[in-house]
Amino acid sequence: MGKNKSKKRSRGSLQFVTTCISTALVLILLGMVVFTVFTARNLSAYVKENLTVTMMLADDTTEPEAQQLCDQLSKRPYISSLQYITKDSVLAEQTAEMGIDPSEFAEQNPFLSSIELQLKAEYANSDSLKWISEELKQSQKVNEIVYPQDLVDSVNNFLSKVSLVLLVLAALLLFVSFSLINNTVRLGIYARRFSIHTMKLVGASWGFIRWPFLKRAIGMGLLAGIVAIAVLGTGVWVLSQYEPDVMKVITPQVLLITAVAVLVFGVIITTFCCWLSVNKFLRMKASELYKI
Repeated sequence: MGKNKSKKRSRGSLQFVTTCISTALVLILLGMVVFTVFTARNLSAYVKENLTVTMMLADDTTEPEAQQLCDQLSKRPYISSLQYITKDSVLAEQTAEMGIDPSEFAEQNPFLSSIELQLKAEYANSDSLKWISEELKQSQKVNEIVYPQDLVDSVNNFLSKVSLVLLVLAALLLFVSFSLINNTVRLGIYARRFSIHTMKLVGASWGFIRWPFLKRAIGMGLLAGIVAIAVLGTGVWVLSQYEPDVMKVITPQVLLITAVAVLVFGVIITTFCCWLSVNKFLRMKASELYKI
């Protein structure tokens, strides 16, 4: 009897570990999709906020006037940051690049001062840029507004397509994850179908029979989620060591959302699949248990 009990325990422990590993592998894939979706959103905002709108100032604009204009612009709700570029700094930069001083031929500084603007991500699109450009041109000290229209359109189109693909992939993977975890959990409960029937024969309620399986499923989901989070966290750490700049888009908020999503999905899916499987065997008659 003692040997049989130890064999059953070891078999049950091995089955629990195997189910946890299988569930963890599925949760890793699911976590990667969640991580990619939110990282792509941050990358979209990062790219948009680094698009530069250049405001060329009139030739007679003095430095105090330019600074006053900068103060006014900094209060606009669509501007993330700005930088004032003086005539002298442009001249020095061009002189260094060309190797000659253009002012020697023109007898004056031929360049204009400018203000480089970075917009907030939600305003970095073609429609917003049009009315922002018109609004900025109303100032008498503004000579011209320059921004990469083609680049803005291509970035927005590309990011929209990527977001759509990721959302579809997330939905498909969620369905696949549920199917795989459901099969894994059902196999574990299948081995104990006769025990379920025996408890039902001695008068145990469905809730009493179901609870140990649900408790085991919750523990399995938590353990599998923790393993998946550890693997994903290690992957992010390795990536950050290889390319430190990637942490500009992989924020603590993204990591927290991914970890919570993996844990929640792990517990919910394993518990729900366990509930379905136990109920299925509870509804079966003794003769039906031998036919499956």
